[in-house]
Parts: sequence; C-alpha cells; structure tokens
Amino acid sequence: MSKQFINDKNLQQLAVHAAIPGYDRSQVAPGIVHLGLGAFHRAHQAAYTEAVLASGDLRWGIVGVSLRQADTRNALAPQDQLYTLAIRSEQEERLQLIGALVKSLLAPEDPAAVLAAMADPRCHIVSLTVTEKGYCHDPASRALLLDHPDIVHDLARPDSPRSALGFIVHALALRKQADIAPFTVLSCDNLPSNGDTTRGLVLAFAEKVDISLAVWIAEKGAFPNAMVDRIVPKTTDTDREHIASVLGAEDAWPVMTEAFTQWVIEDKFAGPRPAWERVGVTIVSDAQPYEHAKLRMLNGSHSSLAYLGILMGYATVDQTMQDVYLPQFISGMMAQEIAPTLSRPGLDAYRTELLQRFRNPALKHQLHQIAMDGSQKMPQRLLGTIRARLAAGLGIERLCFAVAGWLRYLAGATDAGAAYELSDPLAVTLKTAATAPSDRVQALLNITAVFGSDLPADRRFVESIGRHYRRISELGTATALQQLSAELAELAGMEAEHAR
Repeated sequence: MSKQFINDKNLQQLAVHAAIPGYDRSQVAPGIVHLGLGAFHRAHQAAYTEAVLASGDLRWGIVGVSLRQADTRNALAPQDQLYTLAIRSEQEERLQLIGALVKSLLAPEDPAAVLAAMADPRCHIVSLTVTEKGYCHDPASRALLLDHPDIVHDLARPDSPRSALGFIVHALALRKQADIAPFTVLSCDNLPSNGDTTRGLVLAFAEKVDISLAVWIAEKGAFPNAMVDRIVPKTTDTDREHIASVLGAEDAWPVMTEAFTQWVIEDKFAGPRPAWERVGVTIVSDAQPYEHAKLRMLNGSHSSLAYLGILMGYATVDQTMQDVYLPQFISGMMAQEIAPTLSRPGLDAYRTELLQRFRNPALKHQLHQIAMDGSQKMPQRLLGTIRARLAAGLGIERLCFAVAGWLRYLAGATDAGAAYELSDPLAVTLKTAATAPSDRVQALLNITAVFGSDLPADRRFVESIGRHYRRISELGTATALQQLSAELAELAGMEAEHAR
C-alpha cells in the first residue's frame, strides 16, 4: 500500500488537524527568491510571508533554492511544496501547513533556472540563509576570499554559479542588461551588520566582473540589515512519524520550532516589499541594537552551552539547563558581561525570556547542531563582546571560559573520552592546533581567521583563556565551572563589601 503524502488535493481533509492556506495557491506570483532552503527559513521568513499571502497579497510567493544538496527539493516537490510547521511548547503543539513556497530549485542541477528566477521582473527580493560559511569571506576581517574555490569558479563561469554571491551578482548583471531594477538583497544570517556585510561582499565580487555593474548596484541596490530569532531544531525521523500520525498523511520534511519568533528589518528596500509589519515583523531605521543583542545574548549563550555541554556529556540545550552550574553561569554571563555592551531596551526581560526558551523540553535542540562551524560563528557571537569589554577595561572571565570551552571541544572528545567529529570549514587546521604536542592554546589563538591579530596580542585575553583552558583540560569542565563560580561569588562579595 503506497503512502499518502500531503499535497494540494488533500488540503481540505488535512484542515481537521492543522491550519491550512486559505488562499488560491495557483494565483501566487514568485516575488521572492530565497537562497538556502533550510529548516530555519521555512520556520521563520516563510511563516511570516505565509501570513502576508493569507491577508490577500499574492505577489510574494517564494522560489526556494538549495545551493548544495537535493534532499529538501526532493522532499518538497512531490508535496506541491507544502510542508508542516509544528510549533511546540511544553504545554501544546500547533500544526500549520505552509503554502508560501511555490517552487524549489536545486542550483547545481539547473543554475540557469535559478538565475532566471532571480532575473524575473516579478522578483523584488532575494533573501538568504546560507549560514556564516556561505558568504565565502574571512569572518575576522569580513573581506571577500577571492581565492575561495567557489568565488574563483563563479568569476570564471557567470552562467553556472555555485555560491550565493555568484548567483546574486550574475543575476543582478542580467537585470541591468535587461533594464530591470535590482532586487533587494535581504540577508537573514547571523552576521554582524549582515546587510552591510553582504553589500560589501557583493560589491567586491561585482568589481571583479564589471566596475559599471558595481556602481549600478551601489547606487540602485539595497541591502537592509536584519535580525532573525527563532529556535529551529533539526527534524528527526521521530518527528516525521509523529506528524504523519496526527495528519493521517506523510510529510517528508516537516519543521519543528518554538512559539517565539522575531524579525527586525531596516526599512531600506530597492522596490516593493511584503507588508511584513502587519504580520508581526518590526520595521526599523536601525537594526543594529537588536542584532547585537541577539548575536551576543542568544547566539553567544547558545554556543557557550553547546561547547561546554558537549564536554560535560549533555546532548540538548534543555539538558544543560538542568545542570547545577551552567544555568547560573549563562545567566551571569548575559547579565554581567554581555548586557553592558548592548543598547537594546528591555535587556533584563530579554535575558529572562531567553533562559525560559532554553529550558523548553519540547524542542530537544541538539548541541552538536549549534556547535557546527564554530570558526565562522565565534567572532560575532563571543569575540566581539570580548573586544568591547577589553576596550572598556571590564571583566571577561565568563566569556573567556566559554571560548576556552570551544578550544577544548576542538580536540574531538568529551571529558569522559567519548569521541565526535568536528564539522567546520577549518576543521583540519583547528584539530591540528587543538591536538598539538605543546602550547595548544597559542597554536589555536594564532589562527587569525578566527581571532584576528589583536586578541592574541592582548595579555589579559591570552592569560584568561590559558588559565581556563588548563583547568577544563586538567580538572574537567564541571569542576572548572564550579571553581569559576566560587571565585566569581567571592569576588562579588569583596566588591559588595568594598562598596559599603
């Protein structure tokens, strides 16, 4: 007996179990091309856009593009691009079928189709969730890596790009040739000033193609900065089985997420855009305060929990929040070392909200998922905060403990000796340094793509990292964390006594 999958034909019968699109999907125009068709986009930007379509504005269907693997396209195409969004809390689960995706393309299979979709006059926005490593840049300096294999290929082969930057620039060139206004490039990745960063990389690439193209993009294009926030764990086979049992139909790739969601975008667009502000998006003149708070408070804390938690033998974020010392450590780091570097209003409430989200047992957010690509994430998640604290002459002990945890994680085994594989663009370089016969800390700090040249030259930073690294390596993460907690408590007591 063949399996029944969700599709347009059985939407009405699925409405008994889930919210379904209430608009005519056949009338939706492809107004957005999204590069990086992963779970986060489908739980976040596509969900907001679904609400816009439901309001009656059908100009904003999404053409999703997978830049590497066929798995998402292969899962969604037989389902008429429909998928289930499962919103989970400790108390309940709500299901919604998302219909905003009108087509899914696989870039390596048909790059011309991707370029055509981006050059279509109906396309006004090209958005991205390609992860930090997808920008082919040096995370420390934010410069384009002209020797990156994908960039070298894309400059030579404008008809068949591989990278997001290659597709953007060559599609913009097609629009310029056809006298079509440029689309807005909307980065939704966790990069510092992601719009400004993307603009700089696009212009650097375009200058190598045609200087007049770079000038046209600079004058007429738009790259708004944006902040995105929603926790989206990796979908498991258990999730698929559960969704099928509820719907009575298979979904090859449902997406799990939390109830919380936030999207802040600068109001800087090159042309029309969806009325996202009517469905919960915050449109602002300056996204930086929100972006810094999210990168440093949420992402910095997530990475810290991931590396320290893995070393201690935990598997998910909610498990780390049941530890004796980790919740106190993370709360203290956010309140005392991260928050003073930020200007977003309501930081105390934001911290409380984050700690509650981390405790959500329904998500089962895997630590190894968060730990991936640390070399690309550390500069903006933790090192930027450390630089701000150093410049102000403020303490950095918790932040450095978290960074030392990452350095110890790079050795590839937990405190109990359980091995795991590193998933990182610099995996070979990192593991070689992390297992060097002597002075591993210095070998790691000498990786300028991560630490730049300033931090390895800062005595306070180097000494703090070295001290915490030795403790974690010699005593184990739990004991080292216990000692740090005791020292910080004693220091706080001394400061309070001095203040009196």
